[in-house]
Amino acid sequence: MTTAIHIMTTASHPVTDLGHISHTIQRIFSLPVDVVKGSLNPERAFDSSRRQYNSTALIAHILSSNGGDGRKILGLVDVDLFIPILTFVFGEAQFTGCVAVVSSFRLANQFYGLEHDPILLRDRVEKEIVHELGHTFGLHHCRHFDCVMRSSTYVEEIDLKKVEMCGTCSEKLQLITAH
Repeated sequence: MTTAIHIMTTASHPVTDLGHISHTIQRIFSLPVDVVKGSLNPERAFDSSRRQYNSTALIAHILSSNGGDGRKILGLVDVDLFIPILTFVFGEAQFTGCVAVVSSFRLANQFYGLEHDPILLRDRVEKEIVHELGHTFGLHHCRHFDCVMRSSTYVEEIDLKKVEMCGTCSEKLQLITAH
């Protein structure tokens, strides 16, 4: 049984409104959330040939040093993530596991040559965190257009989603967390 959600961040992470994000996560998952800023170093997952960070390796590192106590652990980083079969990912999660990782790197407007928008960045990070944590609870991708569990290949697709789950995904989450 999951007892809490633990968010680990890098010391340099640009999202300053982690309190707002924590509150949203607590509301959606009905679990206490704690944040430890500066407690995550993604360097072990760096792939010099791609100049990116392997999200699967980062998950393995987080799991080896923090897993097994009933918490869901979310690593929040500001580096460019990838998995070997994709050019990049916004995040990755262990399906029905306890660890997920989300990066703000490609969620920030500056990556696309646009003006910094801290509220939009916070909203995107929040949606991706809820999405990846949803996978750790066993939720699959959803077909509902504005459900946070819908898959997103582009940042514009994230902007179209709500931070909330659709009724179907919300019901599934309640059934999963009731056990």
